[in-house]
Amino acid sequence: MNKSKNRDMNRLTQLPVKSIRRWLAGLVILFVVVPGCARTVQTNTSAGVSISVDEVASGLGVPWGMVFIAPGRILYTDRVGKIGLLDTGTGQVSGVSGAPQVKIGGQGGLLDVAVPPDYASKGWVYFTYSKDQDGEGVTTVARARLSGTRLSDWQDLLVTRSATGTGRHFGSRITFVGDNYLFFGVGDRGHRPNGQDRSTHAGSILRIHRDGSTPADNPFIGQDGVLPEIWSYGHRNPQGLTYDAVTGRLWEIEHGPRGGDEINLIQPGLNYGWPVISYGKEYTSLAAVGEATEKEGVEQPVKYYDPSIAPSSLLVYKGEAFPEWQGNLFAGALKLTHLNRIVLGEKGNAVEEERLLEGMKERFRSLVESPEGYIYFGTDSGKIFRISPAGAEEE
Repeated sequence: MNKSKNRDMNRLTQLPVKSIRRWLAGLVILFVVVPGCARTVQTNTSAGVSISVDEVASGLGVPWGMVFIAPGRILYTDRVGKIGLLDTGTGQVSGVSGAPQVKIGGQGGLLDVAVPPDYASKGWVYFTYSKDQDGEGVTTVARARLSGTRLSDWQDLLVTRSATGTGRHFGSRITFVGDNYLFFGVGDRGHRPNGQDRSTHAGSILRIHRDGSTPADNPFIGQDGVLPEIWSYGHRNPQGLTYDAVTGRLWEIEHGPRGGDEINLIQPGLNYGWPVISYGKEYTSLAAVGEATEKEGVEQPVKYYDPSIAPSSLLVYKGEAFPEWQGNLFAGALKLTHLNRIVLGEKGNAVEEERLLEGMKERFRSLVESPEGYIYFGTDSGKIFRISPAGAEEE
């Protein structure tokens, strides 16, 4: 050690203990906030696929929904009502103004964000959120235009009939089918009978046009006492919804009670059973929920989880970065803290499951695929990570 370094160390050792602690804390803060400092956190191999997992950003609240609006640009929602724009190359985040007034509480808040395939030409960004209605929360789907870091022309497209006094089970994910249709889910809002009550939007998957109007060929159009936007019903709390344009299949994942999380292949007009049938148990008594696990005229899940993984999102992988995963479903797990990969058969049956990244101990909240075919996931710890092939160049 040279004389200059000796003098620096001597000065440091002569400082009061509190000053030294403040100096060290400053170093830690600098390390945490500088974008791009945290790199590969884990490398794993699954089904012959070698992956790298990189931390892209942190300190983001709860990134509930994410969508790419351009290469390297993620628009994300924070459940407390904030919206951010993330540069995935630098980790820099810009706040976005123009968010709506959100009813925050329980499981409610600012929820999903999505853009249709023609976003570049039409410019609409779609959101779901919990809206205050006479002191109660209702799931609402809306859209706005994004210019730079400002939203304008906000439009509530459907303020659902789903009000209850609870802060539970709002849903809600968005997916698009074709050039004109938007699907989103609403949970039973903590009131079980809503699952079978078609005079409420709660406990249903809904289908509307992208301007908010109701398609004339929805399955319950013209039926007395049934809301026309309903596409399917009997759902507990759908927090994952995705459309596979290759197979034409609409997939949903929902929370069961104690056990009984479900992946469902959604078809128009069908009843998916909640709370009449379920593979779950009551939280306290552990008694079976509903009449049975099966019933004639009620759809069975493609896959159910017991114990629950607490699913939060759903993605059908389409990219080129991981050709071995094409057509697989990916679901985030909150309670069991992993990324769930589901291999599907030709008929849409679940043939294999793999649990990835369990060692991270993160609550996986949101998923999105990048234009390059990388998988990005957001966690309840306020971080966004990227999964890329091992050895791939960083963005």
